[in-house]
Amino acid sequence: MTSAVIQMTSAKRKRRDHAMRGVLLVGTIMALIPLFLVLFYVIKRGLGAWSGSFFTTDPTGAFLGDPGGVKSALLGTLELVGLAALIAIPIGVGVAVYLVEYGKQSWFARAVRYFVDVLTGVPSIVFGLFVYIALILGGGFGGFAGWKGSIALALLGLPVVTRASEVVLNTVPDSLREAGLALGSPRWRIIFRIVLPTALPGLITGSLLAIARMAGETAPLLFTAFAINATNFDLGKPMNSLPLQIWNDVRQAQDRLVERAWGSALALICLILLFTIAARIASRRSAMR
Repeated sequence: MTSAVIQMTSAKRKRRDHAMRGVLLVGTIMALIPLFLVLFYVIKRGLGAWSGSFFTTDPTGAFLGDPGGVKSALLGTLELVGLAALIAIPIGVGVAVYLVEYGKQSWFARAVRYFVDVLTGVPSIVFGLFVYIALILGGGFGGFAGWKGSIALALLGLPVVTRASEVVLNTVPDSLREAGLALGSPRWRIIFRIVLPTALPGLITGSLLAIARMAGETAPLLFTAFAINATNFDLGKPMNSLPLQIWNDVRQAQDRLVERAWGSALALICLILLFTIAARIASRRSAMR
């Protein structure tokens, strides 16, 4: 009798397991279908715009003639996002280290977490408007400039880095910290020698999420970096970027300009893909050491 009951229970559990796996599979497929459709459509529309001159020439600004390429937009994106990452990632990881290693459940740590969560949900245009008012209208720092756009992007990516890094640091086993303390190591040495290297793959992934979000934002740059056609390596002057190039081109009536917008969108996706591949390689190498 008992054996029959156990078999019936086991059969029910197997049916439930198969049913839930089927539901999860259907949900995964439904989530992936829009993603693949977007990628397919962008590749279909944008690949035709790619050529040798597409990446080696600047936009000409001509409405009827040769529209040019996206050299200034591509280089400007790398400069703006690179500076923003240099600002946001160290600060975000530092805040996460404080929250996990020192703050714990203090009232200050709870307040910091609350405001970080609030900043995560703030629309990107608000950061651009803040920098525009603080540094362009009332700050006495001149007009539009690339570094101001980087600050706006850094403010946008900072809460993403902080929350992702906090989650990753919380996954580091406490036994590793306790072993270091038992050996007489100070806490700062344990953080730099044990905690951060252990969590490095996750920290890289979290930083990459912030970089991907910063690279695709348009609104903050409209208020801060503006847009120019020529290639510019001076972060103290207005700079072009791929999101701004897409925004400018997609509004035009010329088919060639709209085609360049699709090509720019594909270039932006490929740029994020390259960042992702590089981050995965770095994560695997750090995990093997």
